[in-house]
Amino acid sequence: MSPEQRLAYHQSKSGPVMKGLKEWIEEEFAAALVEPNSNLGRALRYWLNHWEKLTVWLREAGAPIDNNEAERTLKQFILMRKNSLFFKTEHGAAVGDLLASLIQTCRLNRVNAWGYLLWVIRNKRDARRNPQRYLPWNYKPAEAEALAA
Repeated sequence: MSPEQRLAYHQSKSGPVMKGLKEWIEEEFAAALVEPNSNLGRALRYWLNHWEKLTVWLREAGAPIDNNEAERTLKQFILMRKNSLFFKTEHGAAVGDLLASLIQTCRLNRVNAWGYLLWVIRNKRDARRNPQRYLPWNYKPAEAEALAA
């Protein structure tokens, strides 16, 4: 679906459900059926306080329904921070950080990181002279194979 079609679909199918959910939460508080300081009360209050941000996907075409991509990206750097405790030198840590950044850039550009890094290593002289050619988003596996041959 196009972003506009997806928005129309969500507005017709999910919009009424979300409206009903908001009304139910408000009714629970109005009828004092939920203690505001309880775990459930705090969770429901969070929903109400952040309603505009949580439902942007019902108003903006192309808005993602979740932030999974951002979460996955952040997770890689948290793992890197954890693993960096085992680098023996500052230089080793700097190399590890550089590789982690390159690998994540490859992932975001849907590039095979292993193939990309091999391509750069096999062409390191040219990569030093023409770094713009060797950016991850410029990597084309078929062209890289032709250069290696």
